[in-house]
Amino acid sequence: MNTNEKTGPGRVLITGGASGLGSAVAEAVEQAGGTPIIFDRDVTESGRRQYRVDVSDTRAVEEAVAEVVDEFGGLEAVVTAAGIDKPGRLDEVAADDWERIVRVNLLGTVSVIRAALPELSRSHGRVVTIASSLGIKAVSEATAYCASKFAVVGFSRSLAAELRGSVGVTTIIPSGMKTHFFDGRSEQYKPQDDSKLNDPRNVASAILFALSQPSDCEVRELVICHELEESWP
Repeated sequence: MNTNEKTGPGRVLITGGASGLGSAVAEAVEQAGGTPIIFDRDVTESGRRQYRVDVSDTRAVEEAVAEVVDEFGGLEAVVTAAGIDKPGRLDEVAADDWERIVRVNLLGTVSVIRAALPELSRSHGRVVTIASSLGIKAVSEATAYCASKFAVVGFSRSLAAELRGSVGVTTIIPSGMKTHFFDGRSEQYKPQDDSKLNDPRNVASAILFALSQPSDCEVRELVICHELEESWP
């Protein structure tokens, strides 16, 4: 028997885990015999352990991670699925909104991983960061989102080099998905053809694939999109 084989994803902390991609990841982890642990601003009744946390609040993140470790005794993985956007031209998006996108998408990713790192090091665990196809291809009227997601890619690559051999790091690069992410936008910024949006369960399956690798094998980056997606390549 290969001693490097994993029997399941274990205890997985998922930011943004109450809806959208995060919820799909939680379901996939559960079905694979793991324990999903949810961080979200808006928690719902799901039968899963959930913590009401704004990932842009570093102190709140640190306290919540400490509570998780105390309750569950450790962590095997973190998936940073929390993300927001408010499209518009740079001079049309309020500074507070622009900066909050960066705080949630980038700094929220960093703060959760930093807080969880001691436990992940102990378990030789994994980090899965969620970037975007707009983290490798820029478009107009998305300066904050592109800046934050390009930064997530750069952060993740640097982190992978830094943690090589101790904690696995995978960057998932998804395109648009059929979630509530686009709700509340003006019509010009909503997908005009949602048939080209991917099912978040497909992306969750890709994340589970990365989490399920033997401890001496890493999926470093993975682009996943609908077959008709136009933002890649």
